[in-house]
Amino acid sequence: MKNINPLGLFDDHFQLNKLTKLGDPLVVLNNHVAWKVFEDKLNKIFPDSERDRSKGGRPAFNRLMMFKAFVLQSYYNLSDDQLEYQILDRASFKRFLGLKNSDKVPDSKTFWLFRDQLMKSGAIDELWQSLLTVLDNARVLGSAGKIVDASFVEVPRQRNDKDDNDHIKQTGQAPEEWKDKPNKLAQKDVDARWTIKNKDRHYGYKNHVIADSETKLITGYIVTDASVHDSQAIEKLLTSKEEGQEVYADSAYAGEPLEKVYKAKKVIPKINEKGYRNKPLTEEQKASNKIKSKIRVRVEHIFGFIENSMRGSFIRTIGIERAKVKIGLMNLTYNLFRCSQLKIKIIEG
Repeated sequence: MKNINPLGLFDDHFQLNKLTKLGDPLVVLNNHVAWKVFEDKLNKIFPDSERDRSKGGRPAFNRLMMFKAFVLQSYYNLSDDQLEYQILDRASFKRFLGLKNSDKVPDSKTFWLFRDQLMKSGAIDELWQSLLTVLDNARVLGSAGKIVDASFVEVPRQRNDKDDNDHIKQTGQAPEEWKDKPNKLAQKDVDARWTIKNKDRHYGYKNHVIADSETKLITGYIVTDASVHDSQAIEKLLTSKEEGQEVYADSAYAGEPLEKVYKAKKVIPKINEKGYRNKPLTEEQKASNKIKSKIRVRVEHIFGFIENSMRGSFIRTIGIERAKVKIGLMNLTYNLFRCSQLKIKIIEG
């Protein structure tokens, strides 16, 4: 049968040009990120991951391309199966990854295995530090102050009976009878926890972040289960880099024990005060809270982008170690897109 609509020689080129004119965010990102910053680090982390081509077989996929695929996955919140499909289907994804139509695309299992390598090697922490080093060297992160807050990241809810849930909560381990059912055990998350906030139930993990109050770039993060109170992460979030800076947070970070932490960390706490029964806030305290909130609220812009633009309030992982990788990639991806919004070039040197 004759093809009534043959592809022209330059059809792909015209299509990509049109995508660019329509505002492809991936083109903007590529224009602002010198990916060699991450490529060198990836090559050091996985020095022996390439197959010996003299023994035959296909060489491993380019590590930087795999990492950029995870940036796509984080930005569009795709499953591994959907990531494979969308790369095959979308010209903009192929262009971002530097793939031609004839190039082989990694399958979902390959993505899973590579992310598992990132988890076991601790690579996400190293990639995160590489980005912060570039931003520090470029003097992007000022000393105007920091904002601290946390957001829930939910995972698929488990359907366990009460006894199993009590056992997991008390011991942090799977019930003994599950160990005889490896397929069931592989699908059970014994690290995620339930919690209630403002009468809403949440199941999963928390993304605790500290961010630059001026640029709204995330400068540090900690991942915990959802039951950990926001204030419990503050001591680890604050480092020597914050010394002498103002730290803004809501009333969840107030209290005498935390005042000792702020003093030990040598920061200037700008924490919203809260009223108590029979001891409401004074007008002066309300006015002070209003001033502090004008800066503190900027952290909501961060979580708003992650939850709305990236749909990052839900991940498909099992266990806190894999959640740390997914949330770390999510925070890193947010910073990359935030830099492109601010027109900050991420380059070495």
